[in-house]
Amino acid sequence: MNLPPKVYTWLCGLFASLGSIIFGYDLGVIAGRVMGPRYNNSNLQGLIASIFGFFFGMVPVAYVADRFGRRKSIQLGAAVYMFGGALQTGAQNMDMMLAGRFFAGSFGVGIVSDLAPLYQAGAEIAHPSIRGRLTTLQQFMLGIGAFCASWITFGTSAGLKGTPAEWRVPLCIQIIPAIPLLAFILLLPESHVKIFSHVIFRLILLRSPRWLAEKGRMDEALTTLARLHSNGDVTDRFVLSQIEDMKADIHKARDIGESRKCSWKELFTVPSNLRRVSLGYILQFSVQMTGVSAIQYYSTTVGQTLKSIQMGFTSTRVLLFQSINSVIALIGEACCVMWVDHTGRRKPLIIGNIASGLSFVVGAILMARWPGTVNKHSEFSRISLTVILDRTWIFNFFFSACIGPLSWAYPAEIFSTRTRAKSTAITSSSSWISNFFIAQVTPRAFQAIGWKFYLVFAICGHTNALFVWAFFPETCGRRLEEMDALFEDAPLFVPGTSYAKVGDRLAAERDLRQGKEITPKCF
Repeated sequence: MNLPPKVYTWLCGLFASLGSIIFGYDLGVIAGRVMGPRYNNSNLQGLIASIFGFFFGMVPVAYVADRFGRRKSIQLGAAVYMFGGALQTGAQNMDMMLAGRFFAGSFGVGIVSDLAPLYQAGAEIAHPSIRGRLTTLQQFMLGIGAFCASWITFGTSAGLKGTPAEWRVPLCIQIIPAIPLLAFILLLPESHVKIFSHVIFRLILLRSPRWLAEKGRMDEALTTLARLHSNGDVTDRFVLSQIEDMKADIHKARDIGESRKCSWKELFTVPSNLRRVSLGYILQFSVQMTGVSAIQYYSTTVGQTLKSIQMGFTSTRVLLFQSINSVIALIGEACCVMWVDHTGRRKPLIIGNIASGLSFVVGAILMARWPGTVNKHSEFSRISLTVILDRTWIFNFFFSACIGPLSWAYPAEIFSTRTRAKSTAITSSSSWISNFFIAQVTPRAFQAIGWKFYLVFAICGHTNALFVWAFFPETCGRRLEEMDALFEDAPLFVPGTSYAKVGDRLAAERDLRQGKEITPKCF
């Protein structure tokens, strides 16, 4: 029984996205547990939350991914994450908890969150016409992880309140999605695969065909690509055209670089590489400046501080609102997966950032005009709470449908195979640095200046949109091997040019099936 190539490729990407479930669950658990009484110190809250997103895993993953491949690197990330999760679950004191956060949040999540989109889009298993959908699948699976975490923390808060199990159970469950990501890859040799495993166990991650080509293992690259895109037919024209694309891209990249192996220096001395690293770094940093981490990490704390105490809500009730928020995020992420290869990359990023900025404008106005001191039985209290909840949910929908998924998808697809691992390590570190900054500042800022802190995110949402509109070329529908030419030829200011437009997303695949040579072009 042969699966259609795009379905098989999709399922391989889905399996790689188990790493994103880890990411999302960890995020949701911190949001649910950091508000508890044992973490009521604002400095401690900031430290625990920021350790989740620190960037220690980014630089090592670049070396591991280039040397051993994307698949083994994902295995390493899963193993480190499981170790950190075990430390947190069995924590007997705060030092042990922080050590667990360091391994799970810094190394484990950092590695899998960087490599999942690298494998799906840049690692290069996707057809050009579905590359956006496959890469944004990472954020959808992240949403599933956050969804599970929020409802599990809500359940333990309601049923196990006041016991160690209230926080140990959610922290223990975070280990579960890492088990198949690690064990299935290690324990199931492909020589044992038959009909049942063709549907299930052949989802074991293949090596990246582009990584194999970069290492000079062209026969293996051809076999792997054929398995992904033509049910194993190594004579298929679509597959052979992609192999020729890879060869041309690799030769060009090595002509530019100083050696067979990409150096860090090359990322900053070659103008098109520097441009891409800069855009990816700024994009990842801008994501945190939308305010998403402030909402996600401290949603329970913010809710209690601003409204919940006055309205008489319990911690469990606040966790319920957070759980509903996770459902809305999942809907937004599903919309992105379905639409992204039709709308392109620029338009959703622009619209999403404007919507997020406006949501914080509304929130700041409400908190400035009515600072949360009204009686819990007043009519306005009920109305204002409804508006604030709606504002938070609207922000979450637009962030999940537009910003979050593409912040990982865009950097993963704009680099050449030779530079991709090191480049995305740098761009991803930007997310964790800004994550660390926001997590440290947010609890103190809310205590010190209250609603005025919202103005930071209101302004940044609009400046983010302006920057994307001005400087980000459209990449939808282009072959990965076209990206070098795209960023060499596109003007710095792209509005009004063909580089700002979404072209025919099926054109690249038609060219490949007809055996046409790479001819970088503008849509």
